Amino acid sequence: MTKRLAIPMALICAAALAVFAARAEDYPTRPVRVVVGFSAGSGADLTARVVGQRMGQILGQQIVVENKTGAGSSLAAELVARAPKDGYTLFLATIANVINGAVGSNLPFDFPKDFTPIVRLSSAPNILVVHPSVGVKTVKELIALAKAKPDQLLFGSSGVATGTHLSAELFKVMAGVQMIHVPYAGSPQAMTDLLAGRIQLFFSPASTALPHVREGKLVALASTEAKRTAVAPELPTMIEAGLPGFETGLWFSLVAPAGTPKEIIDRLAAAANEALKADEVAKALTPQGIDLVGGSPDDFARYLASEMKRWGTVAEAAGLKKQL
Repeated sequence: MTKRLAIPMALICAAALAVFAARAEDYPTRPVRVVVGFSAGSGADLTARVVGQRMGQILGQQIVVENKTGAGSSLAAELVARAPKDGYTLFLATIANVINGAVGSNLPFDFPKDFTPIVRLSSAPNILVVHPSVGVKTVKELIALAKAKPDQLLFGSSGVATGTHLSAELFKVMAGVQMIHVPYAGSPQAMTDLLAGRIQLFFSPASTALPHVREGKLVALASTEAKRTAVAPELPTMIEAGLPGFETGLWFSLVAPAGTPKEIIDRLAAAANEALKADEVAKALTPQGIDLVGGSPDDFARYLASEMKRWGTVAEAAGLKKQL
């Protein structure tokens, strides 16, 4: 009896796989939704809309961007984690999702396990800026000053366990210095106090910092990505400034619910990489301090694994897992 049933079942499975493969090959046949966990006008939203518009032209279906804010983009991530694994609901992941996991937040999903990497679309460096009264012009001079005056320099952030906060915590660990953290409700508030000289330094988003640097109100020491940023190529990276391995900043990437077919993941990655080569995409994003990245799903998977390890270590060193 078992042998008689095995053949029909095998045929059924083969037929189902053939239909599934055909559907993946025809993908997409309707609009694709990209859920963004930040508000309209943010770097994440801008990346999703600009790249998504070009991807839609390549794929022959509209890419619809949906903003669902809250809980550091965790609400949006949860929605997509529970979506069908068919490639029609994607998530615009950012460094916030890695940090949320690193600090041990009580999340209803496991980011690295519940999502499949597609492609890292873009990144935006933080810029290490200091008030002119600090009197330093280089990262090495800042490190020397911080070592000479432990716990006397105040650094701002856009909030506890944000990217701007953990950039400074990474700096403390790698440079071997002690400084005092002053958290704010957002980057604009931190920038206001830096300009007034009430704090001494800030790992600021490039778009927030550079206008003040160019007006001579702040001193920029370095950018935080591995390569110099296109919006300020004159600035050295933190690596060039004397801290090998220092790499941080914002990044914006496409992911899908875990279990989405590889054929669909590869099709999306190919469309995204083609879109990133379009002149109109670069013209829209580069002036905003957003650098285009691209790469394969495997490239992004390796990068994501390194980010999970990096920020887990920094969160532990900063005592954030005990605080949150």
